Amino acid sequence: MGMVKICRTGPPPWCWLSAAALLCLLGLVAALPSLAAHGVSLDGSLKYAPGFERFDYTSPRARQGGSLTLHDLGGFDKLNPFTLKGVPPLGLSLYVFETLTVPSLDEPIASYGLLARDISLAPDKRSVTFTLDERARFSDGSQVMAEDVLFSLNTLKGDGAHPFYQAYFHDISDAQILGPGVIRFNFARVNRELHLIAGQLPILSKRFYQQHPFAPRQGQGAMAVPVGSGPYLVAEVKPGKSIQYRKNPNYWAVDHPTRRGMFNFSTITVKYFKDQIVSVEAFKAGEYDLMYVNMAKQWERDLRGPLFERGLLKKTAFPHHNNAGMQGFVFNTRNPLFADRQVRRAIGLAFDFEWTNQALFYNQYTRTNSYFANSELAARGLPSAGELALLEPFREQLPAEVFTTALAPASTAAPGSLRANLRQARQILREQGWEVKDGVLRRGDQEFRFEIILVSPSFERVMAPFVNNLKKLGIEASYRTIDPALYADRLKNFDFEMTVSVFAQSQSPGNEQRDYWTSQAAGRKGSRNLAGVGDPVVDLLVNKVIYASSQAELTAACRALDRVLWYGYYVVPNWYLASQRLAYVSRLQYPSQLPLYYNYAQFLHTWWSGE
Repeated sequence: MGMVKICRTGPPPWCWLSAAALLCLLGLVAALPSLAAHGVSLDGSLKYAPGFERFDYTSPRARQGGSLTLHDLGGFDKLNPFTLKGVPPLGLSLYVFETLTVPSLDEPIASYGLLARDISLAPDKRSVTFTLDERARFSDGSQVMAEDVLFSLNTLKGDGAHPFYQAYFHDISDAQILGPGVIRFNFARVNRELHLIAGQLPILSKRFYQQHPFAPRQGQGAMAVPVGSGPYLVAEVKPGKSIQYRKNPNYWAVDHPTRRGMFNFSTITVKYFKDQIVSVEAFKAGEYDLMYVNMAKQWERDLRGPLFERGLLKKTAFPHHNNAGMQGFVFNTRNPLFADRQVRRAIGLAFDFEWTNQALFYNQYTRTNSYFANSELAARGLPSAGELALLEPFREQLPAEVFTTALAPASTAAPGSLRANLRQARQILREQGWEVKDGVLRRGDQEFRFEIILVSPSFERVMAPFVNNLKKLGIEASYRTIDPALYADRLKNFDFEMTVSVFAQSQSPGNEQRDYWTSQAAGRKGSRNLAGVGDPVVDLLVNKVIYASSQAELTAACRALDRVLWYGYYVVPNWYLASQRLAYVSRLQYPSQLPLYYNYAQFLHTWWSGE
């Protein structure tokens, strides 16, 4: 990684200390660089100079005030978004809590100080030191201190937190308080993005969680209104039904360059609906103001009517440059039925994407052809020299296709056909000992039956033809939409046979890959390794991704990992869309310049009410 740009902003922190403490601190930090950065990136380049006014994708025209009403499905039963058990409300981690740094959405991988005003990466890249902004305050008025940061790191790496954080912050070995507002994170090993990961640590109030249990038992304090340093306070809670956030009138960072033109609404309310179809009608009836649309049918057919014709409701597809990652029908390979790679391959041949895209999606989507779709990290053609250097030592352990065949999903486009794909699938299953008897696929006394669990009834129309195609192979598959809370619980406990999921990717994949694909994550409830991938070669390649020392190494490692996962047939690849589809009331306005890399929630931070 290149050198980090250096500057110092604001007054030094030494005014907090007594003379004795100052002498002690000077001894502790003598070996550290004398200057620090206002922002950091992977390659050392930053778009925004010290003292920048605002991010370019915000607007100086944005006005403060007004209300925004959003929606979500299901319900919520806790007000701590950082634990495993239970479901938190939408927006809690975004509006109430903050991190040491925040990402720039128009740079691939760059972050700028928020709670931390200075960031100092050690020359050996084995530690990073954060100097906190002296102005930073929690919503109870108390100052954000280094001891809060240390408490947050230890708590989120502890057993009471969601296991994702243990994996994500795994290589931060410990932290040392160097002064009331200065803390150093020590790294277990060199990782070129670990200082950026450290900056993403959500900062909790030590005082609040000493008074309220961090992971309370069900019904014992789970709805305690949290204290955070973010722009909003929790104003009103109707458990499972709605939550209202109110702008903190004393928000410490209202004029911070990373916050100017953002979080403009006085109140944000989230209403809950049990059914996605009902929620669409509620939107058209004016019950909430903005809807993220993830279904082509809703976009093309349901979001019409007099209000759209009169311009009171609008819909816009906002382009993005995000790494699309992978969405797919996920096999739970912990189930013996799906333990065989070739069986999973055969099932994937029964999905007719081309028909689905035309008949159900109005040809809106692109078929996913990589675990890093829509990015430079996607494997292309045959392995490069850099990829082969990683893969060759394991040639005997890997499928031959990893080396001989470019990644390509099964297709029914001419000259291919569904019939040809099903014939191939039937032959593969026969070779694995499965035969159709009395119309049912069997191997000995075992019948091939499985269930697909869904969280949205709108996905049933996608599953119906897929299940029908499987039936032609003698496979008795069924699908069922279940309550969102139950669905989330079953995924946490890997209590499913097949489901639909998205493995999102950033522009620079890293530590989160542990939670997606490693053997350790496969055995840890609550991890995102839904497929149960437990392959030592995958484990090694994940480490190669995490500890890549250059962009070239990262690209080679991602592409090698891509090939091994692809030919493991852990998912039936779905599709992606290179835009964010939003329907919204006409009074809402947004900046004229869009960010490049963003999700809709991040984009929404820059909107305002035009009334």
